Amino acid sequence: MFATDLKNMNEVVIGLGDMAVVSGPGKSIKTFALGSCVAVILTAPQQQIAGMVHIVLPDSRIDAAKAKIKPGYYADTAIPLLIQKMRQAGARDAMVCKIAGGGKMVQSVETFNIGEKNYLAAEELLRNSGLSLAARDVGGVLSRTVSVSSTSGQILLSCPGYQEWHL
Repeated sequence: MFATDLKNMNEVVIGLGDMAVVSGPGKSIKTFALGSCVAVILTAPQQQIAGMVHIVLPDSRIDAAKAKIKPGYYADTAIPLLIQKMRQAGARDAMVCKIAGGGKMVQSVETFNIGEKNYLAAEELLRNSGLSLAARDVGGVLSRTVSVSSTSGQILLSCPGYQEWHL
């Protein structure tokens, strides 16, 4: 799924491997229950544009066919596409980039720490794209829900049993 400027929706909800870009006042994007997955959020506050992708795995070489169908699923295909869609939506100034998620959901298995692999891959891809990371809330054992506002660029995180916090 890819959504751009959904005129009749104030909040766009994205799932695994989905991405969205919204612009204009009062719009937001939200994704639920980031465990080992990572949300990469780009905002252009001056233009009131926000974009988010819900990344599941770091590298599309695992399944190149799936990456063509659902590029948001993999960090290496998702991030360039999200940057492109933000530019197409009118993001002209330096974009603010933040990351959330990448938890370690299976504590006893170090080999399969997909969460850490996801956020490290995302950070490297952003850096290689010329974007610097403004903030991150990654790791741990939290299942994060993330929302971003196009108006303010503010990112709100929540997790059952915790108070909401800003990134």
